[in-house]
Amino acid sequence: MTKLHYLSAVEALGLFRSRELSPVELMEAVIERAAEVNGTVNAFTEQLQDEAMAAARLAERWYLAGEYDGSALLGLPVATKEKHAIAGRSFSQGLLACAEDVAAVDHPVVERIKTAGGIIHARTTSPEFSCATVTHSPMWGVTRNPWNPDYSPGGSSGGAGAALAAGMTTLATASDIAGSTRLPASFTGNVGYKAPYGRIPGMPPLSADWYRGDGPMARTVADTALLANVMAGPHPLDHTSVGPAAPLPLEFEGVEGMRIALCIRLGDYPVMSDVEANTRAVAAALEAAGAVVEEIELPWTSRGISETIFTHFGHILGPAMERATAGNEDRLAAYTRRFMADARAAASRHTLLDGLTAEARIQAQLADAMVGFDALICPASAVSALKADEDYLDGIDVGGVKLEHYWEAHMTAPFNINNRCPVLAVPSGLADVGIPTGVQIVGHPFDDHTVFRIGAAVEKIRPWAGMTPPL
Repeated sequence: MTKLHYLSAVEALGLFRSRELSPVELMEAVIERAAEVNGTVNAFTEQLQDEAMAAARLAERWYLAGEYDGSALLGLPVATKEKHAIAGRSFSQGLLACAEDVAAVDHPVVERIKTAGGIIHARTTSPEFSCATVTHSPMWGVTRNPWNPDYSPGGSSGGAGAALAAGMTTLATASDIAGSTRLPASFTGNVGYKAPYGRIPGMPPLSADWYRGDGPMARTVADTALLANVMAGPHPLDHTSVGPAAPLPLEFEGVEGMRIALCIRLGDYPVMSDVEANTRAVAAALEAAGAVVEEIELPWTSRGISETIFTHFGHILGPAMERATAGNEDRLAAYTRRFMADARAAASRHTLLDGLTAEARIQAQLADAMVGFDALICPASAVSALKADEDYLDGIDVGGVKLEHYWEAHMTAPFNINNRCPVLAVPSGLADVGIPTGVQIVGHPFDDHTVFRIGAAVEKIRPWAGMTPPL
């Protein structure tokens, strides 16, 4: 208990129920930890300490009185991404022009966390409009990776990843439209889940965007499943939400006899050597645990995937961003202006039907490749690290290969195109620069259980629990 702020959510709940630990003690620990390290990490936009401590004291009374009502998250600290609206609080999405905006209603995932007894004690940073794979903005400054502050925790849910890695929260919310959950989870040594589209409800109108998804991030697979169960299921605000889904267990059987496809490059992604080595180590560990792992190839190109996602953005997210920022373009970060320009340009080259046709081809190629396999594993990012304060507007170098656009360095977007596939990102090792790398575990459409089962096996045979940054 010397590092109470790193206690897992599942362990904490057990100790609450046995009265060996109070929610007040855990909340005090994460708040004290944030006071120690957030000056370096800069992962929070807002801290709700008074409300959180009052809620923790109430949860303590319930546990001490033996009145625990089965609420799944009762007494646990949860940090929510600022874009996950809390009624009556700021809803800027990191935009200076929207600094005075206030949310009218709770986002569905916020509503469900509160209903389940989770205590929202802080709100986490993101880049403007969650449109970058690094986390910095003119409004909130630079969020840094606790493993090495020179580097980014990734984006767009970078504040969530940094806060978890630094022990500043127990659970966190994230979102993912092209990797915004899986990239920061991978760069910070956490677990991030992109659920199948519709599994976890969002806020209209962009909840209708089939690339989009909100979800959980945590330090362990079981904690991620715990929060996913709370978030999942149909909600009246989101017509696209589906369910009911069978709750994920918090303990999983092994992988003996499973067939897992390994794809290092997803076609032509120029994967860095340390990322490849760590991915192959995960594959070898799964083989040692009894799975059959077979290496496959996919016919994708990083440029083709980027063109497809920006065609999509050009017809949905890009216009939404332009409408929200009209008249304030000079107050935007350079990466936001570039994102909108790239989206606009792609939409001028391709119709929405062109984009759907490309998506259908990519989806069919993945489906064909996964025939006979239970899941596929691959890196989350071809590049092992991103500088904390860079924009990468002139492209990015990946192991000596210069890519025209930094989005081409990340291997998450194909599975937003394959949007019904569940994807779990788990740590795979450390990069040469000392920050974590991650792998993605990709399942067949709506087969959530399998990706968690494999993730739990990786966690068991290549344990990262207790692996904490030197901060």
